[in-house]
Amino acid sequence: MSAHDTSKEPYGTTGQPHPYHLVKPSIWPLVGSLAAGLMTFGLVLFMHEAKVGDIQVSWYVAALGLLGVLATMFYWWKDVIFEAVVEKAHSPIAQIGLRYGMALFIASEVMFFVAFFWAFFDASLYAGEAAQYLRVEHTQGIWPPPQIETFNPFDLPLLMTLILLLSGCTVTWAHYEVVHGNNKDFSKALGLTVLLGVIFLCLQVYEYTHAHFGFSEGIYSSTFFMATGFHGFHVFVGTVFLFVCWRRAQKGHFTPERHFGFEAAAWYWHFVDVVWLFLFIAIYWWGGLIGTGG
Repeated sequence: MSAHDTSKEPYGTTGQPHPYHLVKPSIWPLVGSLAAGLMTFGLVLFMHEAKVGDIQVSWYVAALGLLGVLATMFYWWKDVIFEAVVEKAHSPIAQIGLRYGMALFIASEVMFFVAFFWAFFDASLYAGEAAQYLRVEHTQGIWPPPQIETFNPFDLPLLMTLILLLSGCTVTWAHYEVVHGNNKDFSKALGLTVLLGVIFLCLQVYEYTHAHFGFSEGIYSSTFFMATGFHGFHVFVGTVFLFVCWRRAQKGHFTPERHFGFEAAAWYWHFVDVVWLFLFIAIYWWGGLIGTGG
């Protein structure tokens, strides 16, 4: 190595940039905070039925805040893509931080579903709990409650399960192709995954519109719609996430060495798949078809 060849010397000894990514000053954290605060303020007004004359202003305030949040998400993530693709600022060290961040985010999402499962199992295993007199009045000590007509788990729910499992296979196929540098098949596999996600959402909407019980009709319906509906929201988010990756794949943004944006979406999608398996077994099958006594 010559006296002027410093390419292989450690960081910090030659004046080279360090391996960490320091983000540039950005307006989006401030804009996002203001928009989220405005949306929350609108929702609080709605809860208090605030009106100006005969006009329910809360929805307008909340909608304006929501638009601000969506705009912040779009432009902030656009900046992140620019950093990764154009500036190539995401060094291997920075990518480790991104992986930790995504893993912790998914862990926090797991805890959401832990709460919903906790509520469901508390209600189903203790349907006749004497201290919960309102629950007993509704369930009559039986789970599922006798007045609830549950879904056949081996009808539409089973089809939805098979669709999600197939989508897990296609996203794994996409991961295999991007690692091996086959962008054409990578894009094809991603497109199929997005299509399967859309089909799942359409089937869930169909299921909800044909349910024989509503959200406010007791502990069974509320836990059912909260758990499955929150999962449906995650499927929607994951489908949008993968759709963005599909568009980026068509633009050639991903390489075998740099594709964490897609990898994060794949992690999220596998998480969605696993949660649905628990929902299918616990809520549709065990809690709906078999049931338990109080």
